[in-house]
Amino acid sequence: MTSEQPSELDPTDESLVTADCRGIPFVPGPSQRQLKQRQQVDYATFRKQWLRWCLAVGKNPQTGAGYANSTVRTRANIMDQFARWVWDKHGGYTTQFTHDHADDYLRQLAFEDHGQEHKLNVLKSLKMLFSWIQHQRGGDEWEPEMEFSQPPRRDVTGDSFDNVERRQLREAALEYGSIPHYSAVSPDERYEWNVYLSQRFDMPLNEVGPDQWERANGWKYPSIVWASIDAALRPIEVERAKLSWLDLSRQRLVIPKNDDVKTESADHARKWTVALTERTTEALRRWVEQREQYPKYDNTDALWRTRFGNPYGSSSLKKLVEKLCDIADIDTTHRNVSWYSIRRGTVTAIVEESDLSTAAEQVRHVDIRSTARYDQVSDDRRRDVLERIG
Repeated sequence: MTSEQPSELDPTDESLVTADCRGIPFVPGPSQRQLKQRQQVDYATFRKQWLRWCLAVGKNPQTGAGYANSTVRTRANIMDQFARWVWDKHGGYTTQFTHDHADDYLRQLAFEDHGQEHKLNVLKSLKMLFSWIQHQRGGDEWEPEMEFSQPPRRDVTGDSFDNVERRQLREAALEYGSIPHYSAVSPDERYEWNVYLSQRFDMPLNEVGPDQWERANGWKYPSIVWASIDAALRPIEVERAKLSWLDLSRQRLVIPKNDDVKTESADHARKWTVALTERTTEALRRWVEQREQYPKYDNTDALWRTRFGNPYGSSSLKKLVEKLCDIADIDTTHRNVSWYSIRRGTVTAIVEESDLSTAAEQVRHVDIRSTARYDQVSDDRRRDVLERIG
């Protein structure tokens, strides 16, 4: 029996199968388990081309606007579920996805026990797939047989942190991950902390020393949390934040138009200048100095990365804010807190303390009507204003 010559899609090359695009896997785990090796390589090639297009120009091919990484990550997962459904229901592996496949999938989805928002996300994911097929492979435009409506919008100020809670989060960020000073503990206590740090930083116990103690008390987390409170940073902005955004001598962030996740046209192209408090500026200055000590920041302008060197996403930030709430003893019972809870609280507070124009500029709302939705000033406060102005 003679061995086969490697084809263009080399079935022995696993590097493509295990690779990703900005943290989005070409072949997710469930598909790896379902497909044979040659199929995995072919599917990885298909996904790589699609993902790169979505991130680069997928949102608006005419103007070259791509989708945010977090959006593509969510929809890429949905697309993979759709692909596996096609393989199960329509005769095995293929990348020739058709309009009939998508319409059948939506008809089945309509009767399943999923929320309206999930169904809408599935529809958007399939539209993104067939938009790529249309623009890059000459396919016909897909007109879905079934549409799903947007679920009713919740109160935008819901699940937000109030002024007291935001101060508590600032203090919790100082405590999160911190340990006592190296010289303030006994030898026995120091040994116990050394064991903890060796596990935390995944390093041999005998290599743990004062440098690791200082690292544990670093300024990364305070800088992330405090900058997010001041600037009402969205999760995608934490992910994209760069050293070049910092203008610490003027206590501000300067976010270029190319990094502004909400700028969608030339009419709105601009730089946002976002004010920072003095304490946040100091936290950022200290973090920038410490950041240079970590190899994972070599050759990158990224301001923050996780301990594994990955960008922060909505999921990792949600876990962080939940831990901060635990430290601060903030009751989250019957509340759905996330990183957006910080943003919503900041927007509401600025609107209440200042005016819509100031708030819109600080939180980067292109349309001031977006800011106006946060105008929840109480009747009593409005009445006080009327009394003061006569």
